[in-house]
Amino acid sequence: MDTTKMFEDIDHYRRRFFGTAAMTIAAAQFGVISSADAQSGTTKLPAIKPGTNTSFASLKQIDAGALNVGYAEAGPANGPAVILLHGWPYDIYSFVDVAPLLASAGYRVIVPYLRGYGTTRFLSSDTVRNGQQSVVAVDAIALMDALKIQKATVAGFDWGARTADIMAALWPERCNALVSVSGYLIGSQEAGKMPLPPKAELQWWYQYYFATERGRDGYDKYRHDFSKLIWQLASPKWEFDDATFDRTAASFDNPDHVAVAIHNYRWRLGLAEGEPKYDDLEKRLAEGPIITVPTITLEGDANGAPHPDPSSYANKFSGKYLFRLIKGGVGHNLPQEAPQAFAQAIVDVDRF
Repeated sequence: MDTTKMFEDIDHYRRRFFGTAAMTIAAAQFGVISSADAQSGTTKLPAIKPGTNTSFASLKQIDAGALNVGYAEAGPANGPAVILLHGWPYDIYSFVDVAPLLASAGYRVIVPYLRGYGTTRFLSSDTVRNGQQSVVAVDAIALMDALKIQKATVAGFDWGARTADIMAALWPERCNALVSVSGYLIGSQEAGKMPLPPKAELQWWYQYYFATERGRDGYDKYRHDFSKLIWQLASPKWEFDDATFDRTAASFDNPDHVAVAIHNYRWRLGLAEGEPKYDDLEKRLAEGPIITVPTITLEGDANGAPHPDPSSYANKFSGKYLFRLIKGGVGHNLPQEAPQAFAQAIVDVDRF
């Protein structure tokens, strides 16, 4: 049986909700709670052609934790907060069409550049240019504190999905709900030591390249060409133009970008140490904590990047939960390739 038929499918260009019976089947298969009641009365966002927007209305800076964070903001200041988190090698422009959709629905939308990207800078030259998984989540919590946001719906993909997962797992009191592309991505250095089958290892070729000094130097020298290659491999059916890529690629000129990116991938393999002050957080994450907040996980039907099967992580979510397969040749950069589907998931999970 094709189990994907049990999920709520969303076409790349239009949204279709299955009836209650189909939701019940999905619940039985994956332990999810039917969202038929939760979605009644949900705001239906308008369709939008990906690439409609090319800029943000408001770009700001704020000191938060160890960083001076650059971020885009949209929507009413008193609206329910949403934090959108990008991955590597991407930036805030992954959400350039998502943010105005959510703003039009009344949300206060915050889209930060992660450490090592765009206009985000370290406040001290002495701070370790650390990319381990817990520190990026600590950055996001510090940003919420600086902006006086007590609770937010957190959403992301790639590094951003992992960060959102960690926030929901370790600080559930700060998270209203979660939208995560590719599901549960919390890992550990111990798990990173486990060998994978050859075809799976091949997908991580860049991680092993980054483990070498040649790889670090190569990424530094060719960071734009390298990143464009990753975009093409991770989203093989996404026909992005040079202008779209160049808007994001400018953020890789951040002086700390290479150091943070390389440390992230070396740390995963146990080839670089994390900072001791984050050891307790990493120990908790290594246990694979259950996420209790309401969650929608998403996957593109043409994701060329390494990603887990949805059935492998469904039991990591103990609250109201739904998986959606986003169709239409949608790859790894799901928010930019299918902005309406991503934004709709945020609106829907907020109603769970």
